[in-house]
Amino acid sequence: MKVGTPKETAAGEARVAMTPESAGMLQKLGYECLIQSGAGEAAGFSDETYKAAGVQVVKTAADLWKQSDIVAKVRQPEKAELKHLRKGLTLISFFNPAANKEGMDAAKKAGANVIAMEMVPRISRAQKMDALSSMANIAGYRAVIEAGNNFGRFFTGQVTAAGKVPPAKVLVIGAGVAGLAAIGTSTSLGAITYAFDVRPEVAEQVESMGAQFVYLNFKDEQQDGAATGGYASVSSPEFREAQLAKFRELAPDMDIVITTALIPNREAPELWTEDMVAAMKPGSVIVDLAAEKGGNCKLTKKDEKIVTKNGVTIIGYTDFPSRMAAQSSSLYANNIRHMMTDLTPGKDGKLVHNMEDDVIRGATVTYEGDITFPPPPPKVQAIAAAKPKEKAKELTPEEKRAAEAAAFKAQTRQQVILLTVGGVLMLLAGLYTPASFMQHFIVFVLSVFVGFQVIWNVSHSLHTPLMAVTNAISSIIILGALMQIGSGSWLVIVLAALSVFMAGINIFGGFLVTRRMLAMFQKS
Repeated sequence: MKVGTPKETAAGEARVAMTPESAGMLQKLGYECLIQSGAGEAAGFSDETYKAAGVQVVKTAADLWKQSDIVAKVRQPEKAELKHLRKGLTLISFFNPAANKEGMDAAKKAGANVIAMEMVPRISRAQKMDALSSMANIAGYRAVIEAGNNFGRFFTGQVTAAGKVPPAKVLVIGAGVAGLAAIGTSTSLGAITYAFDVRPEVAEQVESMGAQFVYLNFKDEQQDGAATGGYASVSSPEFREAQLAKFRELAPDMDIVITTALIPNREAPELWTEDMVAAMKPGSVIVDLAAEKGGNCKLTKKDEKIVTKNGVTIIGYTDFPSRMAAQSSSLYANNIRHMMTDLTPGKDGKLVHNMEDDVIRGATVTYEGDITFPPPPPKVQAIAAAKPKEKAKELTPEEKRAAEAAAFKAQTRQQVILLTVGGVLMLLAGLYTPASFMQHFIVFVLSVFVGFQVIWNVSHSLHTPLMAVTNAISSIIILGALMQIGSGSWLVIVLAALSVFMAGINIFGGFLVTRRMLAMFQKS
């Protein structure tokens, strides 16, 4: 089967869905790769580079669509491109299914299978195919660079011979993928960065990146983002009023505001009102990453940069990823390649459109002449609930006393039997061995018995069982060695001293190792 990538027809679009590197990976999966002549030039990939990677360069878009079994694109297909759809063809691209009725109907009528990259479910296994996150990451980074280009001042504070330069203050509204990328870039450039998000659980992420999270004095808790697939949910009117009041308080102090707030399948919420813009200092910059959905700022104009009467620059560009075409193309092509890997389980160049797979089903919007959008929620494997353990029957005081007495009797019986057998064996040994040997042998046996009782009854509560046992053994060695230090033989004295020294190292070393092990589980 052949995978083809046409040149993007949208005005100003510089990205390409296949790079020479990703083409090599697709070929390893068993596919032939085609690309339209000039498709990668704006991203820095020449036709010669593709040819060197084994990719066939096709002159026209019509030829490429005709020859390809699978077409990978970046932008939503335009009217002219929809005419190329046919039965058996698989299209992989951004498709905007919720607001693209014309495209959905055309794909259904043609019988083409369409995989929308923005519909990849946000589950752990699908992160490598999450093109929305890939592009949002670039957009957040580029937003800070664009803001710095229009700000005209340093981000970081400086003290120079010519005077003191205060650090820029940056507010990032929305701490999703784009917002976190903007926070990371802003803090790395030295700005004092503030961030706000309606999901309270992202506060730790924001603060871990060196920014200050903006908290609201609002009593009602907001919905956890885990309940909405990681996205923000619609806020209550009371929360919105508290939010706007906080932004009005911050507006006069902020030099740069970057807004990223979006709710899936809705117009962007208005968060930065006209009076907030009026309160900002001349020379301040607003970068509205939600401009494509109407913008978070009241004055944003899509794909334009405007300067207000009070000197505030508002940037409403919607092509931030395209402004970094080489990087965007590499990441997006990798997203496509990972999607193709899931679609080719046999790595034999044969596409298997498995609608039982959560990721493939979630991203598929038309399949074999049917519209499959919206997809069902991803299947979550049920975890069998553990059966509750039966509670042990509580014994009455009389039963407890009887159980303790029985246990004591059994233990005493065992001890008496062991001592009796040991005594009999000692008597038998004394009949056939010299008295001098028996004197030392009896001391040895009693030492083993006492040592066994001491070691076995050591509590493990202070350190590990292994440390407890080895320390108990070392303690017995030290006691025995101390008794022998007063001996008349210099050899015995030296050996006893060495025993005390080495056993002492074992004991103190054991406690030091245990302390380090316990410190590994402490927060501070």
